[in-house]
Amino acid sequence: MRLENKKVIALVENDFEDLELWYPVLRLQEEGAIVHLVGKEAKKEYIGKYGVPATSDYAFSDVNAEDYDAILVPGGWAPDKLRRYPEVLEMVRSMNDQQKPIGQICHAGWVLISARILEGKNVTSTPGIKDDMTNAGANWSDEAVVVDGHLVSSRRPPDLPPYVKAFADKLAEA
Repeated sequence: MRLENKKVIALVENDFEDLELWYPVLRLQEEGAIVHLVGKEAKKEYIGKYGVPATSDYAFSDVNAEDYDAILVPGGWAPDKLRRYPEVLEMVRSMNDQQKPIGQICHAGWVLISARILEGKNVTSTPGIKDDMTNAGANWSDEAVVVDGHLVSSRRPPDLPPYVKAFADKLAEA
């Protein structure tokens, strides 16, 4: 399996978009990746927008981004909460500094905005945060998936197949 021994952080907080968390997690696991759900608290059940639960493996404070190969930020309303945690922003900045794959879909762009890593980057997101993305210095386009170096971004659940394929391809290169 091409992603065997690759370790991925999947951030989790209440009101994540159910498909935008679980579809990438399951697809990456199918390719052999180890995916850890990481939230504010370890072993806590977080509930998605549509009621699907996700129990965190670790707390933000339990993980070191240097021990992982990539990070996934799901959409929904969770990113508005995730961007308020200094530990999350530090994880994202660390991944960015190390040029490790960072996946973001839908409203997840808010986390990258707050981490201040989008200046001059080509990205997409839900059109609802287009202005936020461009105000952060990003070059936004309305495409299913945009890859700029190690950043992989997408718009919404119907774009999950090309998004997760692009992210898995980038992870396989890492």
